[in-house]
Amino acid sequence: CPEIELHAVQQVLHGVSVFQLTGATQFPPPGDVVIEAFGCGLPPSYVACMASSATPPQWIILEYLSAEPWVREHHGLPSPHPQLNLPRHFFFPGVAQGTGGVLREADLLARRDAFDAHAQQTRRTQQTVWARCGFDDVPHESITISLFAYPQAPYLALLAACARGTVPVVVAVPAGPLASRLRDEYHIGAGNRHVSAQLELRWVPFVPQVDYDELLWACDINFVRGEDSFVRAQWAGRPFVWQIYPQDANTHRVKLDAFLALYVAGLPPSAAQAVRQLWYAWNGVAGAPPVALAWQAFVAARVAQTEGLRRWQQHLIGIGDLAGNLLRFCAMSDAEK
Repeated sequence: CPEIELHAVQQVLHGVSVFQLTGATQFPPPGDVVIEAFGCGLPPSYVACMASSATPPQWIILEYLSAEPWVREHHGLPSPHPQLNLPRHFFFPGVAQGTGGVLREADLLARRDAFDAHAQQTRRTQQTVWARCGFDDVPHESITISLFAYPQAPYLALLAACARGTVPVVVAVPAGPLASRLRDEYHIGAGNRHVSAQLELRWVPFVPQVDYDELLWACDINFVRGEDSFVRAQWAGRPFVWQIYPQDANTHRVKLDAFLALYVAGLPPSAAQAVRQLWYAWNGVAGAPPVALAWQAFVAARVAQTEGLRRWQQHLIGIGDLAGNLLRFCAMSDAEK
């Protein structure tokens, strides 16, 4: 969001009022619904205002996205404040029925479908995306990749495999720590491009959300990380590789497997195996095959993955989008909840 003023005490962006949180922050009166993101707590002064309201607002603890089975059991459960008479509920994003779903703007799929329809008739949509990032279009026969990853990923092994391949590969690397490491690895100075054998690296700037979606749509395969880009890749409908946020004691492995169990269920066995193997290799799972071998199988299964993603998106649509589900939940009576 390039318009944001990082040091402004208060500002309004796209209809959203943004306040800098300090001990002296003066908030407006609480609204009908107050969302506490990720269980990080609310300012005590704000909670006091909520408690003194004639009609206490609904307090929503919006949790992290997970595909673990227990999420369905805890989604929507009440969690009354221990001292104050304030209604409070857990709300879990998720990818299974009975959870809160994931974010999806009302026009997102229509915009993506229009992009794809135009792309089938002319490459102008892809050309526009690359031009926005400061590049010419990519060769027609190439595989295009967006590479958004944490530094723990085995990215050098992946790029080496791409360079040795038989098909040209163009990789878009967003600005950040990984991009800086690649510049050092390939001894790149101020330039924004590096070519080695069949591999071309393109360093691209961070872009607003709408433009990032179009970058995903313009690529054949998307490497994503964490939570937000992970969701956007699912809606993009291109084969993707998820790097989950690493946690102590290998806790993230449970979350990775929980999502994979749902995601690959509708794929042919060979395609499901290809997805698992590359995702395991990319996330450093013990016993996973070398990245180069897993990459070859993953690329060979692209068609089956694309078809599976169409079914997966229909599954997500059936759950409902996160914002819409949250609105409906807040409109329910206490008895319905």
